[in-house]
Amino acid sequence: MRLIRAIALVAALGGLGACEATDKTVDRGIDSKDLSQLKAGIWVDPTGCDHWIIDDGLEGYLSARLDPSGKPVCSGAAPPGVATGPFKKGSQIVDAI
Repeated sequence: MRLIRAIALVAALGGLGACEATDKTVDRGIDSKDLSQLKAGIWVDPTGCDHWIIDDGLEGYLSARLDPSGKPVCSGAAPPGVATGPFKKGSQIVDAI
């Protein structure tokens, strides 16, 4: 019974963070700015589908590239496993990796 109460308490507390409203269009890092100022590239996953990728030095962003109907775009922009484009531009922070 004690275990069930502990699990219920953790679940209730964990759900509180999900209610928090956060503006996800703003980079909140050291050099914070609107995400529209960052440059995106394309990373091709192992199955050949495209993903938007942005490297902001300490942070990174990744999102599936979708067509207007919501289907994945698999354009062959690069070989599988390769990232291409200016995805490291838009930030003065040097990525150590």
